[in-house]
Amino acid sequence: MRSSRLVAACLAGVVVSGLAVSTAVPAAARPASHGRPQEASHPSASVVAAKARTLTLPAPRGRYATGESAFRLVDHGRADPWTPGRTYRELMISVFYPAAHTGGRPFTKQLPAAVAAAVGPAVEEGAELPAGLVDWAATRTHSVRDAATAPGRFPVVLYSPGAGDSRDWNVSLVEDLASRGYVVVAVDHTGEAPAVQFPDGHVVGNGPLTAAWAEAHRDGTTLPFFTKLTDARLADTRLVLDRLTSLPDRLTAGMDLHRIGMFGHSAGGFTTANTMYGDPRVRAGVDLDGTLAYSSEPDGSNLSEVALHGLDRPFLLMGNSSAQYGSDVRREPSWASFWQHQRGWKADVTLHDSAHASFTDAEALLRQLTGRVPEATLAAAVGTVDPHRAVAANRALVASFFDRFLKGRDDHLLDGGPSTYPITFVR
Repeated sequence: MRSSRLVAACLAGVVVSGLAVSTAVPAAARPASHGRPQEASHPSASVVAAKARTLTLPAPRGRYATGESAFRLVDHGRADPWTPGRTYRELMISVFYPAAHTGGRPFTKQLPAAVAAAVGPAVEEGAELPAGLVDWAATRTHSVRDAATAPGRFPVVLYSPGAGDSRDWNVSLVEDLASRGYVVVAVDHTGEAPAVQFPDGHVVGNGPLTAAWAEAHRDGTTLPFFTKLTDARLADTRLVLDRLTSLPDRLTAGMDLHRIGMFGHSAGGFTTANTMYGDPRVRAGVDLDGTLAYSSEPDGSNLSEVALHGLDRPFLLMGNSSAQYGSDVRREPSWASFWQHQRGWKADVTLHDSAHASFTDAEALLRQLTGRVPEATLAAAVGTVDPHRAVAANRALVASFFDRFLKGRDDHLLDGGPSTYPITFVR
């Protein structure tokens, strides 16, 4: 795949080596079978087992061990936007948090088996990887399931993935932030990811959404589609914010709900900005390479309200540097409008030699295939930036931002001076 952002708005793709990509014809226009794990085309299990490689996520760098707990949230007052006849909306969230100890217990898997069965083929097709090269169900986090919570009260940060991405496709960044003293809540927007698995075992794919996108793209009705998708994401985020106090006491005891932030990749960055525009509970936000418009191309049309009016709270824009799809306030019209109208603190940082997926786990994972996959294929997916430096930069910038605005600790990384990281501040 040669596109590196999903529909410029990054609003309607399937997982593409972690990239929610953006072109005039997004990955979501592909057959709906991507959302149905049982229909994926795979080599036989014996063939995969013989050659599949296990990829590893980089360890978090904070002082805390980390725990992970998953929960189902149900909104009985809202029909599911992508499943006809379903009168309720159900979500899955993962809560990563500082743990008191992990006791040598095994780490959780990044992707549940049923999710891996759907995500893997989407990653392979989108990034033009050989099928069966990776065992997507084998990668582990560095967190222990339901570990004891560390003492103290920590700021809460929500994470919203790119359209078409699983909530589990930015564990490296989410987990690192938790290790630095944050409770991080990663949200699956059901019906977008190739698969979301619920506690009773049932799996929801993205077939109806991909069909809706194909129809909208064909009929020229992409604006209503984008609006519907964004409205669903905003309602999902409100549900999560409303239900934080309903989580188990072992978690809520360590959550400081007066200090809430949010960040997201691609459409998740747009979701972050839109959430902040209408909900004062979120005090600071980060947009990882997501447009702020309802358009199939970043041409300045269909700008969102947040792009037209800005925010009165701190907001960080982080963009990629690719020649065709790069994002910064000079090249991306919705970012330029937001920059002009932003009233709160602001910064725009570009990651050198990066692509859209450089802000997801694709950056750390796909580069482990160097030597087994053509360099041009990997560069198209995640750019040519050194993956260790890219991961370190993403972690440092996001942590510096939330430390500054949720903890009152400023390491001055975001002041815009010379940096040891491969970044440029855009003025």
